[in-house]
Amino acid sequence: QVQLVESGGGLVQAGGSLRLSCAASGRTFSAYFMGWFRQAPGKEREFVAASSGTGGSIYYDDSVKGRFTISRDNVKKTVYLQMSSLKPEDADAYYCAAYFGQRAGVRTSDIALYDYWGQGTQVTVSS
Repeated sequence: QVQLVESGGGLVQAGGSLRLSCAASGRTFSAYFMGWFRQAPGKEREFVAASSGTGGSIYYDDSVKGRFTISRDNVKKTVYLQMSSLKPEDADAYYCAAYFGQRAGVRTSDIALYDYWGQGTQVTVSS
C-alpha cells in the first residue's frame, strides 16, 4: 500500500510555471505506475499525465503536451509535474494517483485503474 501527499500548488500568472510534487510512503515505489489528474468544481476528474515505474513510458493528455512534464525520482519516492505556459483553464485541483504493477492493454488515462490517491493541491492561474 502507498500513501500519497501532493504539494506545490499555488497562485501563478498566466504564462508562468509551477512544479507539483507527490511524495509517496511505503516500499517499492518504483513498482507503482503514477499519474496526475485534475478536477474543476462540478466537473469530472480528468487525466493529465502518467509515468511507468521506471519512468521509461510517459503519457500526456493532448491539452498539456509540450507544456507539462511528468518525472519521478524513485530514490526520493516522489513524482513531479512541471507545468509551464500555464493558462487560466489549467486552474484546478491536482491529484496524484498510483496503481501497483504493470497492466497490459489498459488506457493509462482510465481513472478506474488507480487505487491510491492523494488529497489534492490547488492550482490557480490568474489572467
